Amino acid sequence: INRTLARRDGPIIPLIAETGGQNAMIVDSSALPEQVVRDVLASAFRSAGQRCSALRVLFLQDDIADKTIEMLTGALRELKVGDPALLSTDIGPVIDDEALSMLQAHAERMDREAKLLCALEPGPDCVHGTFFAPRAYEIGDISALDREIFGPVLHVVRYAANRLDAVIDAINATGYGLTLGVHSRVDSTIRHIVQRAEVGNAYVNRNQIGAVVGVQPFGGEGLSGTGPKAGGPRYLHRFATERVVSTDTTAAGGNASLMSLEG
Repeated sequence: INRTLARRDGPIIPLIAETGGQNAMIVDSSALPEQVVRDVLASAFRSAGQRCSALRVLFLQDDIADKTIEMLTGALRELKVGDPALLSTDIGPVIDDEALSMLQAHAERMDREAKLLCALEPGPDCVHGTFFAPRAYEIGDISALDREIFGPVLHVVRYAANRLDAVIDAINATGYGLTLGVHSRVDSTIRHIVQRAEVGNAYVNRNQIGAVVGVQPFGGEGLSGTGPKAGGPRYLHRFATERVVSTDTTAAGGNASLMSLEG
């Protein structure tokens, strides 16, 4: 968008953009597993993962990784893929054929390069339409993903407790900065992560989707946005141009002290 605007003749046009992100969630050993599983499922798979704020990469501390993965995959298998008009459906189709093809290509790559943790199979009523089997993979590092995967695919990364700063640095290095989830019951850990992470919206001990405009101003930084947040106090200011008038009242013989008393 910036390149297109730069090629345009005429006045500079203000740009406010909120794009996608390689959104991560960091879970340490103090987190409540049941709460983590609930929030991961909502963040990664609600709306078939087609939210700009959706969770893409889940970082699990080594100490609790096996247990959390077991609980997570078990809960994922209980979800139903199908017609979103039915109340029994948890995950519907993706937006179009192009999105489906992208997800299928990514799944083929992950099947070769990563460890498949779980994959759902769409039911018989999903033969027609752009349905994609939601899945979770374990990968070595977030750097294995060169772009946002916009759909119901979760990538899990294990990390050692003494490598927390390296995890934050790796997330920042992607260049994206939209949402970040943190699950921890240690206040100092939460503060440390939130202060170091270069993201527009951080969510602590909850899911990381569904920001309420006017209550939780929403927007990213870096490759994920230009700064001003939807629903925030500075959004409209970005479109405004300041004008200043300076008048020398003494040049016309006026008494500046008396004129300042007017009204």
